[in-house]
Amino acid sequence: MKPQNTLYIISDEHRYSALGCYGSDIVQTPNLDRLAAKGTRFTNAYCPSPTCVPCRASLATGQYVHQIGTWSSAQPFDGQAKSWMMRLREEGHHVASIGKLHFRDEHERNGFSEEIIPLHIVNGLGWVKGLMRDELPSYNRETLEYATEVGQGESSYTDYDRAVTKRAKQWLKTQSETDHEKPWALFLSFVCPHYPLFAPEPFFNLYNPNEIELPQSYDPQFWSTHPVMQDYYQFYNYPDHFDEERAKMAIASYYGMCSFLDDNIGQVLNTLEALGLSENTRIIYTSDHGDLMGDHGQWTKMCMYEGSAGVPLIISGEGVPENHVVDTAVNLIDSYPTILDSVGIPLNEEDKSLPGDSLFEIISETPSERVTFCEMHDGFSHGFYMLRTSPHSELGDWKLVYYPGYPPQLFNLTDDPLELHDLGQVEETAVVRQALEAKLRKIVDPEAADHQARQSQAALLEKLGGTEAILSKEDTDFGYTPIRIEDD
Repeated sequence: MKPQNTLYIISDEHRYSALGCYGSDIVQTPNLDRLAAKGTRFTNAYCPSPTCVPCRASLATGQYVHQIGTWSSAQPFDGQAKSWMMRLREEGHHVASIGKLHFRDEHERNGFSEEIIPLHIVNGLGWVKGLMRDELPSYNRETLEYATEVGQGESSYTDYDRAVTKRAKQWLKTQSETDHEKPWALFLSFVCPHYPLFAPEPFFNLYNPNEIELPQSYDPQFWSTHPVMQDYYQFYNYPDHFDEERAKMAIASYYGMCSFLDDNIGQVLNTLEALGLSENTRIIYTSDHGDLMGDHGQWTKMCMYEGSAGVPLIISGEGVPENHVVDTAVNLIDSYPTILDSVGIPLNEEDKSLPGDSLFEIISETPSERVTFCEMHDGFSHGFYMLRTSPHSELGDWKLVYYPGYPPQLFNLTDDPLELHDLGQVEETAVVRQALEAKLRKIVDPEAADHQARQSQAALLEKLGGTEAILSKEDTDFGYTPIRIEDD
């Protein structure tokens, strides 16, 4: 495959069902739909962890959370593990970031040649409340905030994404005027459609809240009776703050933010084409995780339901089949070898030891037995582990969710795409459960990883002064990362 520039576009909290090209007949995303028509769309792509900080650390390093110890939103990537950005710079490529990173801080050790208006974790500490696993703090203020900050309007996040778009267009113009010996890479990272759910007027007006249909699983009769999920519903008490009217407004606002995001991406793609860079640039689009948007009565992410753990993933450019769909199970950890492959860097032995594979190789494969994995250790008392098979595997189209100390959940996603029927304790699925757990244990020892995560988090919590010290500090109490815009 010919080495080319690589534009990696990532958003925050964009569920894959909220794109036209993924089957939505409501959400208007013409630019991403056009990108999918010109390239390949993955229908079973997942994040390595359904929350920003751990996911982005895994994306950078090509390793799972339990391999690098970035368990929570207070334990980010800090440059200690090798990143794909470092590999590109080692090989003489210019690699830049514009927008959200959610690493420890702005520093050369992150691996980029330049970081433009980066967004890192708050005060180098992040969301430290998530370290409290044994004695959970109240999350009521955050859930109330999510439910009330919805509707037509602007926020620091919409302002920030406009600044990201502006800088991206400027950066691309500079590259069009610069001779590079080797292909460049740009990590372009937007924060929308992450809450607060304020959608700018023209985009909010695309969706009438009164015409929004709530998901079937919004009805409590479909909520899981699994003991871990019962704890989850009680802790993340979103139903206390949402009635049907508020839920429809939130979904309409989210859709408006998805269209706002799409418009910003369209501006960047149009600039790429106008500058004559589109012919020698591959484009990748994804998101760091999804958003439940009322599925099972819940919102945001931090669990293994499809709306949370699944992500959109589109690749376009030279060597990529057009209007093509791949249903093999893939993961954002596959980004590391994919980017190296795109710019023309052969994998060394260390690269080959990583758990991911180049998506360009997966595109050319026949349907495979490949499985993928996701884990969650942040802001809740239980640890979650997910194993997903590829739909055409010998076992079938399954998702196993494993909880140390509790029975697993099991869903057949062909028969039950809305995950309404848990087969985790059905006698007829025992053989499938055993086979999937064996595959899971080849990736991770869930009990050992759960113990390691708790020990690491408890040690950091003690280092920061303990529970009382954390809860007494106002600057550690936030539902989403505050942003100070510094753009000329």
